[in-house]
Amino acid sequence: MDATTHVSRATIARYAVGSLGTGGFATLPGLVLVYYLTDTLGIAALAAGLIVTLAKVWDVIIDPVIGATSDASLARTGSRRRFMMLGGLTLPVFFFLTFAVPTGLGPVASGLWVTLAFVLCATAFSLFQVPYIALPAELTSGYDDRTRLLTWRVVVLTLAILLFGAGGPILRGLADDARVGYLVMAAVAGLVIGAGMLISSRVAPQSHSFAFVAQRRSLGVAYRDGAATLARSAPFRALLATFMLQGLATGLMLAGAQYVATWVLRSEDAVTLLFVALIAPALLLAPVWGVVARRLGKYRTFVIASGVFALAAASLIALIWAPGGWVYLPVAVAGAAYAGMQSLPMAMLPDVISYDARSNGSGKAGTFSGVWTAGETTGMALGATTLTIVLALSGYLESVAGQAVTQPDSALVGIVVSFSAVPAVLMVLSLVTLRAYRLRRSDTDNEIEVVREVIA
Repeated sequence: MDATTHVSRATIARYAVGSLGTGGFATLPGLVLVYYLTDTLGIAALAAGLIVTLAKVWDVIIDPVIGATSDASLARTGSRRRFMMLGGLTLPVFFFLTFAVPTGLGPVASGLWVTLAFVLCATAFSLFQVPYIALPAELTSGYDDRTRLLTWRVVVLTLAILLFGAGGPILRGLADDARVGYLVMAAVAGLVIGAGMLISSRVAPQSHSFAFVAQRRSLGVAYRDGAATLARSAPFRALLATFMLQGLATGLMLAGAQYVATWVLRSEDAVTLLFVALIAPALLLAPVWGVVARRLGKYRTFVIASGVFALAAASLIALIWAPGGWVYLPVAVAGAAYAGMQSLPMAMLPDVISYDARSNGSGKAGTFSGVWTAGETTGMALGATTLTIVLALSGYLESVAGQAVTQPDSALVGIVVSFSAVPAVLMVLSLVTLRAYRLRRSDTDNEIEVVREVIA
């Protein structure tokens, strides 16, 4: 694509559809997997957190490798498409198996089953996600064009969060048997996630004429390339640290939403209303954040969105003393801010990649996206892990499907604190790391296409 050509509507649409898959996978396991482990399979909270963390640690290990290999594949074949398609084809199978634990298995065997299936599921997801994140730097080089591309991706992302966050629990509730309900949910959700990924894989550019040469890379070289990328790019370090902290905050709230619904609001189905309150404003305001960014710049707009989210999260601490329907208002405010928190850093990442390419050469977008995805995964995984630690420390009682338990008051306080105060503090810390991000419009706009060169 020529640097002076605006990204087409068809490209924007096909790229955005991929977030139906990424949003679905990021939302549904984060929402229900820990709860499935503790309240259906009878696995202790700390053990449940360890299972989720192990899968995410594996993700962190392989993401830089997938990124570097994707760069090499791009140079050799002219496209990242085969990685994306492989992920889209295999993820539905492993997603279903994650929730297909045979009846009669004890907590230990059930935990091992989920661990293996979810590790495979996470691998399939990374095969799609890493090259998917690398694509914007190759699809367009304009500062505002990237904002436009990523804004509509976040519109679909927020729609996916609503679809899976609200629809997943509804599908789960269609069956009286909790295990059967989870199977129905996993089958339908897995197919939708895979379909979104496969459709979006078609947007990956294909050309056999590139200005750089493919190289086979060992695992050690892949990790060294990732480390070198972090070492030389101060804007990347700042943006990644910010996104990780915010991923930790939102991952913590996502994992805690079902617990808030069940034990604080006293309705397991209230999680659907929480997601509607979160996503309806995000759907409306995602394009608005793009308009504001064109006026104020991505950096300043990102700061505003993050600050609003932090204030909304902090206000939820009042659930300790006054649980009730008022919770949906601050959740809606957080949702409005969340749209900006997603679209703006993702629109800033291609700027970072292009800025680096001026001095260090093109063809490294996959390396950047591999490190980025590893960082994002770490943040989200630690969110679920932090929740299980708080639950364990506050005396939360695990149970198997059909078993009635009464949670102690300390556990209810722990649930609320993990849903409000802790995420708010993490958001404030993310604003501190963001101060180190120095790139502005003048550094990146009107750049020559440096990621790839198509020879007419």
